[in-house]
Amino acid sequence: MDEEEAVFREVVSFSPSPLPVRYYDPDTSTPVSFYLSSLEELLAWAPSAEDSFNVALEPAACRQPPLSSRRPRTLLCHDMMGGYLEDRFIQGSAAQEPYSFYHWQCVDIFVYFSHHTVTIPPVCWTNAAHRHGVSVLGTFITEWSEGAKLCEAFLAGDERSFRAVADQLVRIAQFFRFDGWLINIENSLSVAAVGNMPLFLQYLTEELHRAVPGGLVLWYDSVLRSGQLKWQDELNEQNRAFFDACDGFFTNYNWREEHLERTLAQAGERRADVYVGVDVFARSVVVGGRFDTDKSLQLIRKFGFSAALFAPGWVYECLEKKDFFQNQDKFWNLLERYLPTHSICSLPFVTSFCLGLGTRRVCYGQEAAVGPWYHPGAQELQPLFGEHRLEGDGQGWVKTHCCLADAWNGGSSLLVRGAIPPDVGHVAVRLFSLQVPVPPKLFLSLVYKLEGPSAVTVTLELSTGDSSCHIGGISALNAETSQRHSVRPLRVPPTKLARWAGRCGQPLSGGWVQRCYEVSLRDCLLQDLFVSFSRPPGSRQEETFVCRLGEIQVVDAKSLLSPLPQVQAITVSQVCWRPAASEPGGAPVPTRLQLSCTLHWTFPLPQVRCFWVHCQRGLGSPHRGGPLDPEKPTALGLAFTNQYRVVDLPVVAPGPGQDSRVEFLVQPVPREGFLVPQTEWGRATLLYSSPERDGH
Repeated sequence: MDEEEAVFREVVSFSPSPLPVRYYDPDTSTPVSFYLSSLEELLAWAPSAEDSFNVALEPAACRQPPLSSRRPRTLLCHDMMGGYLEDRFIQGSAAQEPYSFYHWQCVDIFVYFSHHTVTIPPVCWTNAAHRHGVSVLGTFITEWSEGAKLCEAFLAGDERSFRAVADQLVRIAQFFRFDGWLINIENSLSVAAVGNMPLFLQYLTEELHRAVPGGLVLWYDSVLRSGQLKWQDELNEQNRAFFDACDGFFTNYNWREEHLERTLAQAGERRADVYVGVDVFARSVVVGGRFDTDKSLQLIRKFGFSAALFAPGWVYECLEKKDFFQNQDKFWNLLERYLPTHSICSLPFVTSFCLGLGTRRVCYGQEAAVGPWYHPGAQELQPLFGEHRLEGDGQGWVKTHCCLADAWNGGSSLLVRGAIPPDVGHVAVRLFSLQVPVPPKLFLSLVYKLEGPSAVTVTLELSTGDSSCHIGGISALNAETSQRHSVRPLRVPPTKLARWAGRCGQPLSGGWVQRCYEVSLRDCLLQDLFVSFSRPPGSRQEETFVCRLGEIQVVDAKSLLSPLPQVQAITVSQVCWRPAASEPGGAPVPTRLQLSCTLHWTFPLPQVRCFWVHCQRGLGSPHRGGPLDPEKPTALGLAFTNQYRVVDLPVVAPGPGQDSRVEFLVQPVPREGFLVPQTEWGRATLLYSSPERDGH
């Protein structure tokens, strides 16, 4: 056994080990995302060890154009049945038919909304949004008479009171690594309180900009400068002071075109900082909404404003759950022409199209777990969805949609269906918009499979945006993968590169095929990523195809030359034991226990997509070579930070005078998307024994 493997000892005890209910589900002790319900809770908050489960793995990915450009933006306000539903479970849940959002390339800002005083976005949403270059805001809301009292308490006095609140809001955003706040005051304010509100907003905005790069503070259209609660549905002299004090203004929903005309006169050069609200539920008197939301978007864009789509979960809440994906795609496809997309501008670019949910989990073609799961933070980069038809009279078309029926890695794949007309050699679909200054050498990989008999050829295509760009040739990494390019074999590749290329050209489980390419470039800007489908030689008829895409990678060759760090310093803490759950209609099983504990480790987070946590169970001391379960390790779940809570793991109860043993293994998943062998996972062993005295 590796001498560096950490060993921890425990004596089984059934005394309760209470964990703070704010941070852990009281029934299971699994970590949960949380909110703050009062001014007192906000002012008392200070970072703790428990808070670290809620810290987002990464800052928002680089994107073009940047959020700060003057282009009209699209804000999505996620108002879903009060919030903190299945998405509150940081390590995922077994939810069936859950809500999912995946049209990230069409939105710029994601607001998590609830009616709690301080809505801290669940970390799963922050991770998913940041992966797509989308900023995430929490909500600070006060309502009704209680809200008026709260505002009076921090706004009606001197500046120390409102600065203390602003400072805490900034600390929370900075600590949990989201990007700012929507300020939503829906109660009347006293003269003193409303007089201080612009000063509070200005101070909050300045401090947030200092602490959070790209941070945003937005104001919701509700209160007038007099302190009266009166929604205006526009920007005007009655609410202009709040807009001037922060980054943007989110209008109420009952506007008409004349409201937009008046708003334009007020906003001037800051028109993109006005987010015109659209209630997708179409409550009250609104333009558009539901499947007519495009009517409101058309007017909003006519004036050059940004749009704030409120509660687009309408397609999930009000329509049939079994048709959710079709309805979600229909809703966003209707808006497509009014939604400018943004581009990804960093490498490595790796996605297996996983939605963060599924009916089973798959790890590189191997089934890892069966049963429904939901983990929005596990969602990978999502493409541009839609239907693309060839110009002219040809009947060629390509349509993309997500599919849970099969996966290469995660819970879903991308299904691409199409037709190549008789007079056309190939059809292609643009999946991703990129703006990546390209390194001298790229490695590309495509994992796919054609459904049913088909002789159509599948290839990756790149477009570059600079006439001075020089492409020195695309070579296949393996002779078997392509008939189209000459081979450039790699001489004695480094370990990391060898692992990356190890599957290329090999038959993969489940009928998947992988093609790998090496591309030499100079002075190039990578612009678009396509998948192209070509008819077989000699064919003269229409060729239809159904292709499942499992993974696409674009990797800087240089990144594959450096070694991968090791998972280190694993610790086991917060151990809790319970008797095993009883068999149906019977007593607890005396030879079984349930173990919960928290694992911590160190690893440079920017180098990984996530961690898989596994276990092996057995008897005896590791130094005496006690037998472990001969089966392969059991996957427990995914972690998106350097810790994981093991919950109710069934283990063997130790006999008198005997140790039992469970070994925990932490598998890093590199950003470049290759498999790290089990010998290099982090390990820690927990040895546990019965109390020496008799009895229970």
